[in-house]
Amino acid sequence: RAAAAAPGGTRGRQRRARTAFTSEQVCRLEKTFQRQKYLGASERRKLAAALQLSEVQIKTWFQNRRMKLKRQM
Repeated sequence: RAAAAAPGGTRGRQRRARTAFTSEQVCRLEKTFQRQKYLGASERRKLAAALQLSEVQIKTWFQNRRMKLKRQM
């Protein structure tokens, strides 16, 4: 029922705003991704602290980047 949805398509919980990564953050993330496709919890924590991002943002970025690589192959 699309007609019952609130304006803008948000029903119930609000979606989190999209993260705008800086070019420095993306560069560091890409360099790390070239070395390791998967990060452990401690590596993710260190990278998040270094880039001033949350661990969830790092985890999501890596998940999305792996999917992008998979699509390109």
